[in-house]
Amino acid sequence: MTRAIPLARSRHARAFWCVLAPHPDDETIGTGALIAQTAKAGRLGAVVYLTDGSGSHPTENTGARRALVQCRAREASLALRRLAGPRALRPVFLGWCDGNPFAVGSGEFRATARQLSSVLRRLQIDAIAIPAIDETHCDHVAAHRLARAALAIARRRIAPFAYRVWGGAMPRTMRPALVTRPMPVARRRHALQAHRSQTSAAMGPGFRVPPQLMRQRDRDRLYPVGRRNAR
Repeated sequence: MTRAIPLARSRHARAFWCVLAPHPDDETIGTGALIAQTAKAGRLGAVVYLTDGSGSHPTENTGARRALVQCRAREASLALRRLAGPRALRPVFLGWCDGNPFAVGSGEFRATARQLSSVLRRLQIDAIAIPAIDETHCDHVAAHRLARAALAIARRRIAPFAYRVWGGAMPRTMRPALVTRPMPVARRRHALQAHRSQTSAAMGPGFRVPPQLMRQRDRDRLYPVGRRNAR
């Protein structure tokens, strides 16, 4: 396992952090402990979602789709309150549709990269947590690539760190990881349960968080992303 450095004792301890999550629920699974730790320290700048959640369940019409999007946004806000407490932030949604990411270099991709870079500058973000480039879901890969594009035009030095949602070991070539303080497993589980549409039949047939992702851990690991670690 890659050697880990406690975030609280690293040079990024005083950074203002942003979390970029592909979907509502990925923030809790992948970076719940990071959100809790940085919020408590007053160093959480933003939680940004790439997609609007509209692809998790079949919808018959525009009204049903709008209701699903609103439900996913409410769930995300509740999960963040359970993780961050009184310092929870209003989430930012970039509005892509689940499972149908825009191609790198397309007009929509470039416009969203500009939007994200503007958020990072406005909030004076110093470090950003992004999904690992080799995650198996297309939206996770797209979120990684979008973040790299946004950082390239942000006109601000921002350190990117990769995190896992779907699990698996990071490549041995990755540099030493940052590790968060332990967080009670029950707290992450409580936050994940806020996403009722993803963990129950509340919204009818649709996506369910896989059982292996329901097994909660007490810490998050964040891996510095450099040129040698990106594709």
